Amino acid sequence: MNLFSLFRRKPHERPGFMLYGAAVGAARDDWFYRELAVPDTLDGRFDTVGLHVALLIHRLRRDASPDGAAMAQAVFDAMFADMDVNLREMGVGDLSVGKKVRAMWEAFHGRAKAYEAAVEAGDAGALAQALRRNIWREEPGDGGPGPAAEAMAAHALAVVRHLAAQPMPALLRGSVTFPPTPATHGGASDAA
Repeated sequence: MNLFSLFRRKPHERPGFMLYGAAVGAARDDWFYRELAVPDTLDGRFDTVGLHVALLIHRLRRDASPDGAAMAQAVFDAMFADMDVNLREMGVGDLSVGKKVRAMWEAFHGRAKAYEAAVEAGDAGALAQALRRNIWREEPGDGGPGPAAEAMAAHALAVVRHLAAQPMPALLRGSVTFPPTPATHGGASDAA
């Protein structure tokens, strides 16, 4: 084994961080926090970022390209490397960072599975219920998921369609766009 191979970057590492950064940028849109009343807290921001990352990973994993799964893993790795750094910057002690990151990983994994199942089934109602439960920490009850969760689900499905239309070669270079939120283009999400 060559000593320099220990310091060599993985082939998808840089583009994975670029894709992750784009997902974070999309999740920072004020529409989520002002119009939909997503809690502007560490948990609320984590859940909004997690939704965008989960949808991006779903897109990458579904691609026929053999690099899709590797790029999905690179995005996941970038997210949790960032979570580790953020926790340390917030003053979380070294001994508890690993436990907190693991708890975040488990939360993300459960949410991503729920979102993916709803997206695969084309079930906007199930997606809205999963979003309400995870983002707003509310059970849907008899009244359904509620307008904020329904709006976020519609936008998430627009994100799925938007990501599906982007070519894999661009994604492999770390280039991705997310659709605008209704607040940035003045109307309802293009989820129809």
